[in-house]
Amino acid sequence: MNQIQKPHVERPTKRVSFDDVGAFQALVGELSRNIKYIENRLALSISIRGNTLSICGPSPNDEIAERLLKQLYPLAREGYPISRTDIDQGVRLLSQNGEAKLKDLLTDTVFTSPGKRPITPKTPQQKAYVKSIQTHDMVFGIGPAGTGKTYLAMAMAMAAFAKKQLRRIVLARPAVEAGERLGFLPGDLYEKVNPYLRPLYDALHDMIDFEKAARMIERGDIEVAPLAFMRGRTLNDSFVILDEAQNTTSEQMKMFLTRLGYSSKAVITGDITQIDLPDGTRSGLVEAYEILRHIEGIDFVVFTEQDVVRHHLVQEIIKAYENKPVDHRSGR
Repeated sequence: MNQIQKPHVERPTKRVSFDDVGAFQALVGELSRNIKYIENRLALSISIRGNTLSICGPSPNDEIAERLLKQLYPLAREGYPISRTDIDQGVRLLSQNGEAKLKDLLTDTVFTSPGKRPITPKTPQQKAYVKSIQTHDMVFGIGPAGTGKTYLAMAMAMAAFAKKQLRRIVLARPAVEAGERLGFLPGDLYEKVNPYLRPLYDALHDMIDFEKAARMIERGDIEVAPLAFMRGRTLNDSFVILDEAQNTTSEQMKMFLTRLGYSSKAVITGDITQIDLPDGTRSGLVEAYEILRHIEGIDFVVFTEQDVVRHHLVQEIIKAYENKPVDHRSGR
């Protein structure tokens, strides 16, 4: 479980009072769900009486809870909707650094769409990633699943499009492992490639409503396509994102990188621990990291399990697999 280990040092109950009733209710959450979640995450007890919270638990968990509540309260007062993800990130950051400022992360909005939750970086490395995309024309985001590599890149692309900084957004990924052999799949072209592009559509629909996304795709403002469709093209005035880049070959990666035209940005994302290429085939992402990282104007941002912003168990799963014992019988 991703709970902070419960120390043996008990402290007197801490009490924190709040003067804004509406903000306090937003902080506590419907049916006290936020408080219950904090209790579970930090293995302590929090009681509610009026507008006062009483925190009883071991050190340093009680201090973390107190800092967390005091920092989330002004955000709730400003109308920021407190979520479990915010609590997870707050616990994680304050456990690592008691002086961390959650507002600097949680209110650094990347993209906002009507009826949708504002998209913000949730960790210092995610914030560095957003800054890198702002200041570089080509950025590689490398790290495990759930670190927001593609999601934040898409949010940056949508924000740039909304500001009319570019004419279109192009989202690409390898359609199938090792060569995109679409002819071997059943159905017409759309049916063949759609399952591989589904994650990109899902992220897109999470940012804007379905009808608006459909209109943008129909007009050509957004193009979602398999990597093979990039060959022979020059992409000007575009924000181009290549997802699952660890499954590109050296030739495919070079082909993609050389599509970049005038007034364009490219973000390449992938997880080098999840390479699905056949044995003996070099990952284009791994090679690109080795030969391009010293070129001025190209930046590489590397994420770790500390940047995972999915369910808190995902972070623990990633760590467990990284620490998996070697199976000497299989040689792996």
